[in-house]
Amino acid sequence: MHPAILKVVPAKLTVAAGQATLQLSKQSPHILFGAGIVGFGATIYLASKAVLKLDRHVDVFQENLETVKELYDSAKDSEEGRASYPKSEYRKDLAYLYANSIYDITKMYAPTVIVGTLTIVCLTKSHTILSNRNTALMAAYSVLERSYNAYRKRVIDEFGEDKDREFRYPTKEIRTLSLDEKGKAVEKVETKTLLDQYSTYARFFDEMCPDWNRNPEYNLIFLRAQQNWANDLLRARGHVFLNEVYDMLGIPRTKAGAVVGWVIGHEGDNYIDFGLFDGENSAARDFVNGRERSILLDFNVDGVIYDKIGS
Repeated sequence: MHPAILKVVPAKLTVAAGQATLQLSKQSPHILFGAGIVGFGATIYLASKAVLKLDRHVDVFQENLETVKELYDSAKDSEEGRASYPKSEYRKDLAYLYANSIYDITKMYAPTVIVGTLTIVCLTKSHTILSNRNTALMAAYSVLERSYNAYRKRVIDEFGEDKDREFRYPTKEIRTLSLDEKGKAVEKVETKTLLDQYSTYARFFDEMCPDWNRNPEYNLIFLRAQQNWANDLLRARGHVFLNEVYDMLGIPRTKAGAVVGWVIGHEGDNYIDFGLFDGENSAARDFVNGRERSILLDFNVDGVIYDKIGS
């Protein structure tokens, strides 16, 4: 075999082994949790099996104990019997019976204890790995969020809020044709901000939501009531997760909504806003004025709040 091939093959094997190890590490919490579930079932089975054996063992132990006691009781009635079966031997026989019984019981329940212990180890390790990963993810998200907010502040300080909005949100050129006073076609170009991509957490309140109504006024009343309810919850409890607000509105939960939200007493707004009265959002103005039945809600979340709760 050519020497170059000998160099390539081990390298490929090493890469494949490394990828397999990484994949195994990634799936380790699920593997450990699955092993824990299997171990839990095995523990119950082994414990049930040991109980059946224990009943038979207790019956045999009781018979042997009664036999030893009867022999001793019959022997102590005469000097010849006491000499052939003294009290010291009787105590030794009792000690042997109890020790042997404890050994047999330990042997019966040893598999149950071992499997049960391994089950607890697997479940605990799975929980620990996931907790550590979640902590690391939240820390990384918090750092990214602070960096992003600091970047936006520098842009606003340097160029103003209008330029920040232009950089942050995508825009689209809308071309329309109209007639001037002489009847000549004139093309008008207007740059419009695409508010349907306003933020990661923005969601539509529309006919897909169970509480949506064809009456725009009803929808506005409902959303204002839910916003007030969310703020009451924030003031009463000190924190609210975005997913809880989604639940109030009949909007499906998201992974991000499980960790971001609002906290009282931090650098956030200390209130929950759905973006209903955003004066720069023409779609929101149309909704509030009853010209639209649906609205894109954008929420002023404080960011990841797990590291802020209780601090």
